[in-house]
Amino acid sequence: MTATGSFFRSRWVDVPDNVSEPGGGLPKGFAAAGVACGIKPSGGLDLGLVVSSAPATTSAARFTSSGTQSAPVLLCRERCALDGIRAVVVNSGNANAATGRPGFENAVKMQGAAALASRCPEGAVAVASTGVIGVPLPVSSAITGIVQATHALRPDGEIDFARAIRTTDVLDKHACVDVVVGGGTVRLTAQAKGAGMISPNFATLLCFAQTDAALSPETCDLLLGVTVKRSFERISVDGQLSTSDTVILQASGESGVAIEPETEDEVRFGEALDAVLRQLALNMVRDGEGARRVGRVVVHGGSDDVVDRVAHTVADSPLVKTALYGGDPNWGRIIQAVGMAMPGTAPLAVDITIEGIQVCARGQYVPHDEEALKAAVQGEEVEYDINLPGEGAETERYFSDLGHGYVTLNAEYTT
Repeated sequence: MTATGSFFRSRWVDVPDNVSEPGGGLPKGFAAAGVACGIKPSGGLDLGLVVSSAPATTSAARFTSSGTQSAPVLLCRERCALDGIRAVVVNSGNANAATGRPGFENAVKMQGAAALASRCPEGAVAVASTGVIGVPLPVSSAITGIVQATHALRPDGEIDFARAIRTTDVLDKHACVDVVVGGGTVRLTAQAKGAGMISPNFATLLCFAQTDAALSPETCDLLLGVTVKRSFERISVDGQLSTSDTVILQASGESGVAIEPETEDEVRFGEALDAVLRQLALNMVRDGEGARRVGRVVVHGGSDDVVDRVAHTVADSPLVKTALYGGDPNWGRIIQAVGMAMPGTAPLAVDITIEGIQVCARGQYVPHDEEALKAAVQGEEVEYDINLPGEGAETERYFSDLGHGYVTLNAEYTT
């Protein structure tokens, strides 16, 4: 079923029939808040806290593969029980990255303050930061914000939390769905941020998901790993990898509905999580700094390594992205990117189709309706299909266009 609700809006997301949108409110056992504590010069919301009251909460996490990971990422990897995270504290406006030992100590202070405020063990508190890299974190402001957020925690505080973790985002990125499984109905919510410095190598983002289903740590980890690969690992805004990427799934179990491994319920819940994360990932691409359109490139044929390389090259090509921005059906930029990804001396027999209109067969121009093609690439979503020699492999990437707004925003990001 293709999405038609207020959250699900892309034709590229299949929404299971057992999923509905109730309107809002966190799953049972969770409370959240977002406050302004002075980290952002704008004075906007800049610190978020989400807490599970259930001691038996299970969780799973994924982090950036960057070689210059932020202090909060290092802290979480070294000092958190990643299968039992009960609280997450996040600041925006400062990435606390490239800040050395003082930055790590500031992340520790945030973890300790949030643990005290939420009455959780320190190892059950995850920390995340996003914003400008290479600037010391005003940790006293963050700690003040943690105290403020503790007093502001509400079962319906997820929107303030989502807004508090934003940086250059224009669009809110939060979801609330109910999922019907064999044992009853469970709720799944998620809040995310991401609009720039996004690459398919995990992506650049923060995303925090909560459910009141009872999941084992192993099931949490399995489902999060699979769905992250189908969502956040397939998007690109500018091909740039962040220092701070973090995705965490928490399960309170407070609904009393258990999702057992290798059951139909696990499949149903996994499909719901997949749909939510894919739509959030697409929302990040749609919100790409200054973007107009979202592109999807699907590559078939060859080996897994080849299709991944071609999809990555096309999605990150500035020529492809500027054509997408301008609504220009210049498929020569597509074949150029394919050739760059697959260098050789013999002509490459590649087929290219744009929005269902074939423009190239076996590396050569195919007569087609030029006006129909021009009209087809004017929409919010544009799909490119590339068929390479060989069979058996397939992948996809979602990417934003590249226009004037991106240059303007990033030229003035710290000034």
